[in-house]
Amino acid sequence: MADTNRIERDSLGEVLVPANALYGAQTQRAVENFPISGLKPHIAFIWSMGMIKRAAAEVNRDLGLLDAEKADAIIRAAQEVIDGQWNDQFVVDPFQAGAGTSHHMNINEVIANRATVLMGGKLGEYRVHPNDHVNMAQSTNDTIPTAIRLGCLWRLDELLAALQNLSDALRDKASEFDDIVKSGRTHLQDAVPVRLGQEFGAYAKAIERDAERIQYAANGLRRLGIGGTAVGSGLNAHPEYHQRMVKKLAELTGLQLNGSDDLFESMQSMADASAFSASMRTLALTLIRIANDFRLLSSGPTTGLDEIRLPAVQPGSSIMPGKVNPVIAEMLDMAMFHVIGCDVTVALAAQAGQLELNVMMPVIAHNLFEMMQIMIGAVQTFTERAVRGVTANRAKAEGWLAKNPIVVTALNPLIGYSQGAELVKEAVARGLTVYEMAVERSKAGTLKHVDDDRPVSVEEIETALSDLRRLT
Repeated sequence: MADTNRIERDSLGEVLVPANALYGAQTQRAVENFPISGLKPHIAFIWSMGMIKRAAAEVNRDLGLLDAEKADAIIRAAQEVIDGQWNDQFVVDPFQAGAGTSHHMNINEVIANRATVLMGGKLGEYRVHPNDHVNMAQSTNDTIPTAIRLGCLWRLDELLAALQNLSDALRDKASEFDDIVKSGRTHLQDAVPVRLGQEFGAYAKAIERDAERIQYAANGLRRLGIGGTAVGSGLNAHPEYHQRMVKKLAELTGLQLNGSDDLFESMQSMADASAFSASMRTLALTLIRIANDFRLLSSGPTTGLDEIRLPAVQPGSSIMPGKVNPVIAEMLDMAMFHVIGCDVTVALAAQAGQLELNVMMPVIAHNLFEMMQIMIGAVQTFTERAVRGVTANRAKAEGWLAKNPIVVTALNPLIGYSQGAELVKEAVARGLTVYEMAVERSKAGTLKHVDDDRPVSVEEIETALSDLRRLT
């Protein structure tokens, strides 16, 4: 036992901690209290908390509140955390005590122990104290929401770059497919023609608009409430601490950050996090729609639409030889369903705060970082393994259009809606195209102008249908 554990003490008494662990008593209690999911903090959370601890040590040192030697040891230890050197030491399940005190003490203890070692001490000796030094002028209540904001902003450019790549790939395909005129479909039924390039161009624009929404929502995350400490009053923090921390974090992270204009609101409200989550939910809905269109357009191939062909990336069946499924589009659907579930969790957690604090921050943090991780990975994979390799089946697309009776819509100005409906009905019953049916009636003299009962000529029919193609 002595070889594998050490004894640490907190306000509740003695705790056995793994001998080589950088964390301490409060983290160990959380590990024992919350064996819930087996999940650990996302790297974005660890990075953000490391940044906060480094910035706080620098600010408190510069204000003359923290001994320079201790501050320098904290800065070195925090930078190691930022660099990912101690990721395995962050062991608290995201489903834990409210507000995130266990997460917070995990980071405080790891940095305190590592700083102690850097000063020549032993683990558990705490020459640098987790509360008095690492946590100086801070509270769980202002550090955790600040970490949520920083972590989301840290990965924002990565997410936006993935969306830009997807939009670019869709636009490339829009250009490639621009001369393919095909049957449009509304209500999953035949509609007037569109170009395949127009369909893909619309997908690209939808992604671009969602990226704009995400960028706009992210601006709310730039307001930091660090320095509000427990409830927003700034108790135990220097009067200059808040503004200095915002400036220092902006300097260390390279992010555009602003101070909160109401620290009490920053303690109470998780609305900025909820708005950012909602912007990703909207993107998820768009991606589901596009993925499902890909599945429909590539369906068959012999008994479906088969207007596009997706790259064959793996066999589709354990029993049916030769079957190839739209697996990347299916993956995107499942990933986005998960993202939407995360958003629901964030929304419920955001409304569950009471009075001066939202205590559901650990699950908000976990789900926001989970959303970004899955969104980035899924979008990159869909772009590279589906969109970039998609090809058009021109013959099938144009073949379906030739059989589409709804092209009669182009004849409406000539023959009117009622006569057009009769034309479609007879064409379908006899297995003819609308053009063939219209020409037959024109030659028989039974196709009349809507306004004056004059016969419609074949030339007028051909002009109207060519105008339809020109408009697409």
